[in-house]
Parts: sequence; C-alpha cells; structure tokens
Amino acid sequence: MQIIPAIDLKSGNCVRLQQGEMDRETRFSDHPAEVAVHWESLGASMIHLVDLDGAVGGKPHNEDAINQILKAVTIPLQLGGGLRSLNTIEHYLSLGLKRVVLGTVAHKQPELVEEACKKFPNRIVVGIDARDGRVAVEGWTETTANRSIDLVKALEEKGVAAIVFTDIKRDGMMGGPNTESTRELAEATRIPLIASGGVTTLDHISELLTIEASGVEGIIIGRALYEKTIDLQEALALINKNSQH
Repeated sequence: MQIIPAIDLKSGNCVRLQQGEMDRETRFSDHPAEVAVHWESLGASMIHLVDLDGAVGGKPHNEDAINQILKAVTIPLQLGGGLRSLNTIEHYLSLGLKRVVLGTVAHKQPELVEEACKKFPNRIVVGIDARDGRVAVEGWTETTANRSIDLVKALEEKGVAAIVFTDIKRDGMMGGPNTESTRELAEATRIPLIASGGVTTLDHISELLTIEASGVEGIIIGRALYEKTIDLQEALALINKNSQH
C-alpha cells in the first residue's frame, strides 16, 4: 500500500477545496515545489498533482508550477485535471510525469482512454469521482446518471494502470473514507484502485488497510497532511508495519 500526498494547484498555489467547490479553498503554500520537496524528504514514494483550474477549465493551467515540481523532486509524479486530448496527454507526459489521470474524458470519450493506453502503456490512470455512487465530471460541477461501478467495468479491457476513486462528499471534509464503496469498486475490477477523499487519521488508514486485499494499492491524502491530523512518517510506518505481517 502506498501513501500518496496530494498537491492541488490553483493559480500556481497549493490549495485544498472542500467537496471540490472552487470558492471553498484553503491556501497552504505559494511554493508548491517546496511542498513537494518536503513530502519527498519525509519518505513519500509518489506525489499526486491536481490542476484544479484545468479540471474546471478543460485544459491545464499550472504548467509552470508543475515544471518547478518536476525539477525539484526525483520521485514519480502523477497529474490530473484538464487532460482531455491526446496532444495534451502527450505534452504533459513528455515533461517527465510518470502518469496522468484522466477524469471527464474517460466518461465522455472512452475511445480516447483506449488510444492513450495503447500509446502510453502503464502511464494512464483514470479518476472516478462519485457523488452518491454516480460519476461526476467537469471538475465535479456535473453529476451524471452513470454508476461508477459500470464505468469501472467498462475500463477493464482498456489497459488502464490504476483507478483513483474519490468520494466527493468525503473530500476535504475530514470525515473518513467511504470504505464500503471503495471495497465494492475494487472488487468489481482487476485494475488496482487508489482511494482518495476523507482520510483524516491513522485509524482511517488502518480501515483502508483492511480492504487492501480487495485490490486497493494506494491512499491519496491531502488536507489531513496540511492540517497535521496525519503525520506522513507515522502513516508510512503504519503501512510498513502492516506489510510485515
């Protein structure tokens, strides 16, 4: 199990939103690259970047900040937010990102996901963001009628490297993960799942460790690290201790 710190970028700053609403932000740093270096120095093995302006605007807006982060750390980075064409995906992977996370396009243009997976094997992740079990798109501003479990099943044969599953109602609210929904989704597919949203305490990490065998390979943590309700080194120690059992 991997613990993956999140850096959410908005206008070049590191922020967190509550329930994905752009006007409910907390700014944590004007220097995202320094934040990335900090997480790497504490032992993070990957960082999850989100271009929030891109997620809502339809194309990435924080390339300068992303480049600064790429120069500052040696660990792999994955980026989501506004990656909606093959050219954009290719451009961002060419900068040195390990993986990109596709959200809206996976729902609206499944053929693009298939094409991207063929062109960039093991580098395409799909983000499934759900509100009450239904897929949300366009930076969470639109909830569709599609069930997240159906989207997962449709992705099965496309060669997706992983799925990042976010329960929007839990995200940034510090209320704990939706372990049951995460387990159901993980069991519905052979694609490794990364859980995101609501993880606030070490107990929440322990809770997700109980479903690791269902196919949950990582946990993305954002606000809890910035508000220090989780200490990254303690979280990594908990994961290591669990893996030795």
